[in-house]
Amino acid sequence: MKRWLTVFCAGVLAASCAPKEQVPAAPDYASDASWYVTDRGGAIDLFYVCSTETLDYEVNGRVMHHAPAADSAACPGIRQEMQGVDRILGGDLNFYSPFYRQVTMETYADSTLIARRFPLAMGDVRRAFQYYVDHLSGGRPFVLAGFSQGGEALVELLKEMPEELRPRLVAAYVLGWKITGDDLTEAPWIRPARGADDTGVTICYNSVETPEAANPLVSEGNSVAINPVNWVTDATPAVLFDTLTVTLDPASKLLMVDGYEGDSSWPPYFRDGCYHTFEIRWYGDHLRENIAQRCAAYLGQ
Repeated sequence: MKRWLTVFCAGVLAASCAPKEQVPAAPDYASDASWYVTDRGGAIDLFYVCSTETLDYEVNGRVMHHAPAADSAACPGIRQEMQGVDRILGGDLNFYSPFYRQVTMETYADSTLIARRFPLAMGDVRRAFQYYVDHLSGGRPFVLAGFSQGGEALVELLKEMPEELRPRLVAAYVLGWKITGDDLTEAPWIRPARGADDTGVTICYNSVETPEAANPLVSEGNSVAINPVNWVTDATPAVLFDTLTVTLDPASKLLMVDGYEGDSSWPPYFRDGCYHTFEIRWYGDHLRENIAQRCAAYLGQ
């Protein structure tokens, strides 16, 4: 309790000293404009939280550090990602993805800015998921997925998930983010996947060429990892595209990818050899097949 009070008070102090920022209006999740939805008449839903697709932009001369709360020409990448992920991972599932006031990419250059701005984004995701459960899900089981900033939000959703809702979770895919030992202590119901068809579990991984290329923000302290090509948690290598070798390092919980010859850098956020931006594109076919496999196992129980 003492530690929590210290962190809470520090956060309040930082917020009170921080300059007031203009933010977009809050989303109305009763409005279709706040969602990207594909209804396939499936027995199971996929609830997806989008990654960071927004750069700082101006509205009436004011710089904005959060995305609009609905489909917007100011941030077209959000809808494009939703459409792309639905196409890659959706399969036979119904697809629900909320527009939310995600923080901009520039925010992730400074931990102080993240601490100040991310709670607004997380609040939107939390309300979106609650609205989905109460009004859209129809009591169906669901798969959760989130990439990067979406993965960060997904970890918080898992930690907050009430006991009565957990039996409806087929699996959660935390892609390009970390689940720390503290997260697992706080929420022991977050169970790491151990194979290809266990259910009620969480899948997590981060891909790099070498440990030195990793971005600490997304992967440092990760305690949950599985190889999304062969679905093992040991160092058995797997071949991807006939050109890449993907091997999980059980010690660092990083996926080591050998054979990629392109430039993966995105200064100042990701150095060359950090394959963060490929986490869905590279493994998409394997993820889609695995989601279907876990759904089949869930329905067969």
